[in-house]
Amino acid sequence: MKNIAVILAGCGTKDGSEINETVTLLLALDQHGLKYQCFAPDANQYHVVNHVTGEVVNEERNMLVEAARIVRGEILPMTEFNADNFDGLAIPGGVGAANNLFTYFIDGMQMTVLPEVRDAIVKIHEQNKPIAAMCIAPVLLANVLNDITITLGNEECGPAKDILKMGAHHEATKNGEVTSDLKNKIFTTPCFMLESTLKDIYEDAYNLVDAFAKAL
Repeated sequence: MKNIAVILAGCGTKDGSEINETVTLLLALDQHGLKYQCFAPDANQYHVVNHVTGEVVNEERNMLVEAARIVRGEILPMTEFNADNFDGLAIPGGVGAANNLFTYFIDGMQMTVLPEVRDAIVKIHEQNKPIAAMCIAPVLLANVLNDITITLGNEECGPAKDILKMGAHHEATKNGEVTSDLKNKIFTTPCFMLESTLKDIYEDAYNLVDAFAKAL
């Protein structure tokens, strides 16, 4: 059975990994007969957001501890990730992912990437193994890898324009569609970068994994 690493950034779209994307991704992996292991950095989130009001609150939460809520505690710190043990990598999105794993929503084009996350992406890519990313997470791949093709849905959105400056290429997509960069084994889908329902997110996740699995 193929084994897939999934990188999470906490729990909740505004300050961690997007829960709908994470759960539908894991479901789709399971439906395709793929085993998975989730990882998250053992570090504090950039900030904590009250998801009722949208306001930042004065408290600290740990990405690993929070992400463990989504996966019933079955998670490991990024320090235990070894690319040799996995056949592919998948990263769901969420505003929190773009604050915690990389700092695009904080620093824009001057974004930084957590070293352990960058290292995981680079090593999987160097081993010619496929990588899947959802929603805003493809921006992370565009920053780390060279000359790849991804989707963020609408080609007129700011992030789609920014990834061109990073040296990546953009393909416009609709709900349920996947951009497959077969040369680089990069698979991306727009999710909540577009106006979406839960059904749309499930279709994105299922179709993403369907394309990704063919490259394993």
